[in-house]
Amino acid sequence: MKIACFSVKPYDREFLLGANSAFGHELTFLEPHLSRETVALAAGFPAVCVFVNDRLDRPVLEGLASGGCKLVALRCAGFNNVDLPSAAALGITVVRVPAYSPHAVAEHTVALILALNRRLHRAYNRVREGNFALDGLLGFDLHGKVAGIVGTGKIGAVVARILHGFGCRLLATDAVQNPDCLSLGVEYVPLHGLLRQSDIVTLHCPLTPQTRYLIDSHSILEMKAGAMLINTGRGALVETTAVIEGLKRGKIGYLGLDVYEEEGDLFFEDLSSQVIQDDVFTRLLTFPNVLITGHQAFFTRNALEAIATTTLANVGAFEGGRPSGNEVRG
Repeated sequence: MKIACFSVKPYDREFLLGANSAFGHELTFLEPHLSRETVALAAGFPAVCVFVNDRLDRPVLEGLASGGCKLVALRCAGFNNVDLPSAAALGITVVRVPAYSPHAVAEHTVALILALNRRLHRAYNRVREGNFALDGLLGFDLHGKVAGIVGTGKIGAVVARILHGFGCRLLATDAVQNPDCLSLGVEYVPLHGLLRQSDIVTLHCPLTPQTRYLIDSHSILEMKAGAMLINTGRGALVETTAVIEGLKRGKIGYLGLDVYEEEGDLFFEDLSSQVIQDDVFTRLLTFPNVLITGHQAFFTRNALEAIATTTLANVGAFEGGRPSGNEVRG
C-alpha cells in the first residue's frame, strides 16, 4: 500500500524500512508535520502515517479525504491530535499502536524521579566545572515515600512495579483497578486523596476532554508541599502556567517533564542556534528543580522496532480488509 509518512526523522526511516521488509508497502518519507499547509503532499496516497505532533483536525482530514486517503496510521499510542468524529464522517479509518514498550516510558519516568531527587543534572555540570561541593544536592530515600500513580494501564503498572521495588508506598487513581497493581499492594484512592498524600505524583493517563489540565491551580493546592510532579503522558494533562506558580511558591518541589502542552513547535527539532519564542517554556528552564526531556521516554530500540512493526501491520490488515484490533473510534 502507498503510505505518505509525515514527521519522519532518520531513526523513523531506519526502523520503518527495517520492518517493511516483511510487508512490502510503498513508503514515501516526508520531513514536515502534517498540517493544513502540508496536507497537499498526501494527495494520491490511500494511507498516511503520522506522529504525535501532526495535526489532524477537520480541515486536514477533509484535505486527506479529497486526496483519496482512507487510512490514518498513528505510530504512537495517543490519538488526541485526531478529530475522530470528523474522520469517521469522512470515511477515514484511524489505527494506532496501543502498546509498544511500556517499559521504555516507565523506566524513563523513574529516571526522571531519580535524577531530580539526587540532582544528577546539577551534579553533572558541577563536576565538569571542577566543583565537587555537595551543598544543594541533598536528596531523600525513595524507600518509604508515598508515590501516587495517575493511570494504571500498561505503563502505570510497570511504574508501580519498579517503585514497589524501591520500597515506596503506592497509591493510584483510575476508573478501572488493575489486578497487577492490586497484587503489589497498590491502594486505589480518588485523585484528591492521592494528591494530598503523595510525595511523588506521576501521570500516565490518556489526554481526553476530562483529563485536560488534570493538574491545574486547584489540584496543585491539594498537593503536599514540596511534592514531586512527573509527566511522561501528554503535555496538556498539566496546566503549565499553574505549575510555574506552584514552583514559585514552593508548593511543587520538583518537576520532571518529558512532554509539554505546546511542544509541537519545539520537540524533535534542533533549535540550539535559535531564540526560543515560547516564553512559558523558557520560564520553566530557569528553575533549578525542573528537569525537561524532549518527548524522549519512548525512545528505545525495542520501542521503535515495535512501533514500526505494529504500524505497518495495521496498514496491512486494512489493505487486506481485516480488522487489526488497533482501530480508534470516536
